[in-house]
Amino acid sequence: MSYIKGKPLQFEPGSKYAYCNTNYELLALVADRITGDHARYISEVIFKPLGLTQTFYRNEAGYLDYPHLLNAYWDRHSDGVVENVSQMQRYNVRALVGDDGIVATPRDAVRFLKGLLEGEIISRSTLGIMQEWVKDGKGDWQYGLGLDYARFGGEIAYGHSGGGLGAGCQLYYFPSNGLYFFVGINLGTVTDSPIHKEAEGVLEELYRVLLR
Repeated sequence: MSYIKGKPLQFEPGSKYAYCNTNYELLALVADRITGDHARYISEVIFKPLGLTQTFYRNEAGYLDYPHLLNAYWDRHSDGVVENVSQMQRYNVRALVGDDGIVATPRDAVRFLKGLLEGEIISRSTLGIMQEWVKDGKGDWQYGLGLDYARFGGEIAYGHSGGGLGAGCQLYYFPSNGLYFFVGINLGTVTDSPIHKEAEGVLEELYRVLLR
């Protein structure tokens, strides 16, 4: 809080879009003030009602030590050489609040997005507010309230993506055909890598198959 206190706004709120992890950390602090413990609240009103038994967020001791968690890798020098950074990735996830820290299976991730977009978590009117998209500096629709407006294979999709030192993922819904999908990669996405170029080709082929 002291780091960001007094810093000027980048632009008038709602006038355009720029993603910022700090905003999600602030949101977690607000939720803590309202609920007493936002992690417990998320578990009680989202995880349990949706049956997300393999989803964890600061709500179970040792959840980042499960033996089934994949190893994480990072091309630290962007030269195509990867290092196992599993311990660093898990320490990083454990330390983050609001903008990261969730561990889930692909099935649970899709179940969450389906529950959100089909009215099981929030009302249709609130979902409509989340989908009041704002534009980036180029004038393209980009983001709502916690939802990303994206295009894959020329098709519009709603959801979110994320990345870190040793992992990245995409969780989206295509309204054109009612398709939900989750894609994960256990390679760091915070720096570029020659390996990413190959992965992008695989993703494009995956979108083509899913949307044909």
